[in-house]
Amino acid sequence: MLMKALRVGLGQVIVIGDLLTRGPKRKRSAAAQAAVDSQAANLSLYQFHACPFCVKTRRTLHQLNVPVALRDAKNDEQHRQTLLAEGGRIKVPCLRIEENGQTTWMYESKAIIAYLQQRFA
Repeated sequence: MLMKALRVGLGQVIVIGDLLTRGPKRKRSAAAQAAVDSQAANLSLYQFHACPFCVKTRRTLHQLNVPVALRDAKNDEQHRQTLLAEGGRIKVPCLRIEENGQTTWMYESKAIIAYLQQRFA
């Protein structure tokens, strides 16, 4: 019980720290941002709110100004089951990429961040 309270408290500190130190969003022309928005429509991030690796990934999304649908795999049973059934395991962060009729599940925050920076930077 003590460990859970410590984990929850530390998670909230990480989330608040991120919100306070988050940098500005990338500025683009309206046409360029519309193109990014269109490309991001096929992405969704399965995550836990207070997971440090998820916070790191969401921070990159914010900085790159990429609007990705967030899926709470901890508190939403439907998203959790989708992650398990289609992604193969309950591990976050996980980026679901739908392109050319195929779905790819990308795990590991470093791989996700590298993909986002390569695609949207």
